[in-house]
Amino acid sequence: MKADLTRPKLHVFLVEDAAPVRRRIAEAFSAIADVSVVGEAEDALTALSAIATSGAHVAVVDLRLTEGSGIELVARLSHEQPSVVTVVLTNHVAAPFRAACQRAGADFFFDKTSEFDAACHTIEALVKERAHAAR
Repeated sequence: MKADLTRPKLHVFLVEDAAPVRRRIAEAFSAIADVSVVGEAEDALTALSAIATSGAHVAVVDLRLTEGSGIELVARLSHEQPSVVTVVLTNHVAAPFRAACQRAGADFFFDKTSEFDAACHTIEALVKERAHAAR
């Protein structure tokens, strides 16, 4: 089946400190129709500027980064780039982490181990939402 060139791509930026994990996430998300992974970073400062220049619609953020924290990054994105949808995908899933991410402005929060499929379904839903809005 040929790709529909008239459908807009959902641009996803990955922020994850572990390169092998980033690769696996990038592969999974890139396999979703009309998704393009437009960049990757392992620290908050690099991610913040790269998300702005990449044209990302979605930032997928882990809480543990090589420098800075995912919660701080989500808060800055919510304030400085509010049109970017923030998806937290992490192994740090205790209630205090979820609450802190919600306060910081995260749009979605998923356990990397047990809710990865749900995160993929959310990315698929965002693709459909974007395609519908483009009509």
